[in-house]
Amino acid sequence: MKDKHTDRWNTYEPFHVVLGDKKVVDIIITNHARTRWTDRVESERTGYSDIAEFMWECLKEDRIVSYYRNEQDVYTIDDDLVFVAEFAVSETDTDLLGNPLHKMIVVTFLGRMSETMELRDLKTYYSWLRHSRRMTLIKNNRKRR
Repeated sequence: MKDKHTDRWNTYEPFHVVLGDKKVVDIIITNHARTRWTDRVESERTGYSDIAEFMWECLKEDRIVSYYRNEQDVYTIDDDLVFVAEFAVSETDTDLLGNPLHKMIVVTFLGRMSETMELRDLKTYYSWLRHSRRMTLIKNNRKRR
């Protein structure tokens, strides 16, 4: 969703917002991200355009920051809502100098840190998930024999 609410005319550069070292010109919400949004974030405004509009507002107001300093895929909004995003170079848009602009592809929403305490340390959370899944697989394997 491109920014529909800016009334800009007579400009030659596409509207973009800087996030880290990326210049975001478009936001794409995946189906998985939309279902996670309805499950974990909000149940009223659940359309793709609603989510993208919320993300644009957060981008413009500098409310989105990287969760880890070195990694570029997990982000937080207002130090609470955790989401995973990937970036792809936009084939149609460049800035005035010819530098590439990016599309932010929201892969999933992990939830709110205020509601799910495990999200405060993602590395520990993911290792716990892997361990619990592995133990479940081992238990299921024992039952089959």
